[in-house]
Amino acid sequence: MGKNITEELNLMVFKESIIAIAASTGGPRALEAVLTQLPDRLTAPILIVQHIPAGFTKSLAARLDSRATFTVKEAADQEVIQNNRVYIAPGGFHMKVKNRRNKELVIELSKEMPVRGHRPSADILFNSIANIHNRNKIAVVLTGMGRDGAEGIRKLKNNDPASIVIAEAEETAIIYGMPKAAVNTNCVDHELPLTKIGISMTNIML
Repeated sequence: MGKNITEELNLMVFKESIIAIAASTGGPRALEAVLTQLPDRLTAPILIVQHIPAGFTKSLAARLDSRATFTVKEAADQEVIQNNRVYIAPGGFHMKVKNRRNKELVIELSKEMPVRGHRPSADILFNSIANIHNRNKIAVVLTGMGRDGAEGIRKLKNNDPASIVIAEAEETAIIYGMPKAAVNTNCVDHELPLTKIGISMTNIML
């Protein structure tokens, strides 16, 4: 849906990218499918909000790290974001991206109130990405219940219309709630089956 990826790439000014992914029910399997489609060396950092109880994020990160060809880790507060790394928000903490004066991007974790019952919240992450400048931005909404992420991608598109938003197609989503809510905002550029999401992300990053 929308413009094809080739047309979008022609419109994008060459600069570094940042990727944010949201997932809930069925997310660990979906995340593994997406991350294992990506190239050995990522030219962007990836930040993930997975709705998961506190204490389980570290084991999820370790499992994904064992499957991927790049580092997957639980995010730490004030950690400097690097390309070729995947950061998963710890269960029970919101995760934001902040731009330091020296233009480094850092992770900020907080115990602010849950958003629509979620902490971490994809809306919080996407909202923070919307405020980052001089980066190509890719937001991905995978399987899950509810509508977490929908308001965040709306802000992302309002702040930076060149941002690219991908939602998992109903045919592969374990629960189509979050992707459907994203699609209903009319801010989604591509609705893709799980088998094509990582490939499309790679094409956009190149």
